[in-house]
Amino acid sequence: MERSIESVFHKLIVSCQALPEEPLHSSFIMGRMAVAAKEGGAGGIRANSVEDIREIKKNVDLPIIGIIKRDYPGCSVRITPTIREVDELMQVKPDVIAVDATCRRRPDGRKLEEFYAEIREKYPQQLLMADCSTMQEMLYADKLGFDFIGTTLVGYTEESKGCQIEKNDFELIRELIKRVKHPVIGEGNINTPQKLKRVMEIGVYSVVIGSAITRPQLITKKFTDALKE
Repeated sequence: MERSIESVFHKLIVSCQALPEEPLHSSFIMGRMAVAAKEGGAGGIRANSVEDIREIKKNVDLPIIGIIKRDYPGCSVRITPTIREVDELMQVKPDVIAVDATCRRRPDGRKLEEFYAEIREKYPQQLLMADCSTMQEMLYADKLGFDFIGTTLVGYTEESKGCQIEKNDFELIRELIKRVKHPVIGEGNINTPQKLKRVMEIGVYSVVIGSAITRPQLITKKFTDALKE
């Protein structure tokens, strides 16, 4: 079955996302973006929102990692932060649901282990991915039983501030793979073909790339910034 998550092993997963304030924000556009990603050889898609996932499923038969990004007042956790978002995602049944698995307090006040237990109780067959920012968080998510451990938030949280995923030849990923029992999905600032190839060589299950492929305003800015140097 092509849509089985096993089919993304050692393949690229393209994150097709555009937030409301971005120029490509449109479920239709994300559906076409997914088609372009598949034509380019992607093995899977990561997508945000029920609407986008539903549209993407109409256009491609690739496995999908689903999330819902939602802001809650006074809370920095945005990626599938509560069971409300999980319930919504189950309407479209992505192959994997990714959640923020950092040490930060969730908007409903629950700790990660409580949130994880609730998801498992309601949806015991659903595959889950832990979006983490530090080695400690990744090891804890692995211990809890997340099906995939992601480096998604490395460098994006206060706890991981200043951390660069490629430091010392991807030392964090190399050490992580040695210490966890669940598959590792590389994500976050793996933004060149060379980085992609290297982390695959190191032994990750697969790699998610987003902005370097699907955010043309940021890609364009790299070129225009070069003209200013």
